Amino acid sequence: MSFFLHNVGLTHSNGYVALADISVQAQQGESIALIGPSGAGKTTLLNTLGTALIPTQGTMKVLGQQPAAAGAALRQLRTRIGTVHQAAPIPPRQRVITAVLAGKLGQWPTWKSLVSLVYPQDMAGARQALERVHLADKLFVRCDQLSGGQLQRVGIARVLYQEAQLILADEPVSALDPTLALETVELLVQEAKARNATLVASLHAVELARTCFDRLIGIRDGRIFFDAPAHAVSDAQLQTLYAAETVGAQAAPSNVAAAGTVAAVSMPAHGCR
Repeated sequence: MSFFLHNVGLTHSNGYVALADISVQAQQGESIALIGPSGAGKTTLLNTLGTALIPTQGTMKVLGQQPAAAGAALRQLRTRIGTVHQAAPIPPRQRVITAVLAGKLGQWPTWKSLVSLVYPQDMAGARQALERVHLADKLFVRCDQLSGGQLQRVGIARVLYQEAQLILADEPVSALDPTLALETVELLVQEAKARNATLVASLHAVELARTCFDRLIGIRDGRIFFDAPAHAVSDAQLQTLYAAETVGAQAAPSNVAAAGTVAAVSMPAHGCR
């Protein structure tokens, strides 16, 4: 099993409930899209699965381990989880090859990781990962010379190079045009299936989620609204999921986006299925 959550909740120090009663599990090799309004809890759930946030209640296992354990066990677990961020956390003056090779820093011996920061240790591997996102010609370019969309693809190349068992992608194609977005999602889905890795991605492009993923999980107000095979999710369910929030909803803290209504963004109908 890839992950297991039972009655998981996350409450911030100011009392704001970010997640509540989350019970969900996934087998290795599944591709799952998280959809729902902005501020619904999609990113928080991804961060929880990635062990960046620890639940304040409930039970959670990720890749067979309980993330609450600290120290070496937690660090080792994180080397098996790859995260694609909406805005890739890449130092601007870093070269692209170094950013990609960072995907395996936690897997390499300390000496190799340190040496690689100065003398890249696997140029061929980095180039191959970049070729898959059409950026092989940017191998030695500094990251501050790339566009937002190119930086997103560098982040994806890093996860491809990492060969993670669990891939978590937070709006991985938000800065890409529709055609490239579809191609990139197809790449992530195919990569996960080829290695029997689990892919969980948050997306605002609902049609892209329905077309390319096996399973959709709708999230609203920090709770699971539905969890079903993609083909079984109806337009009526989606309309309800994205309906305007009720008046008097719990106020979010300043560091958490307020929930709101997001239109179901369309993407090209061709590809994936």
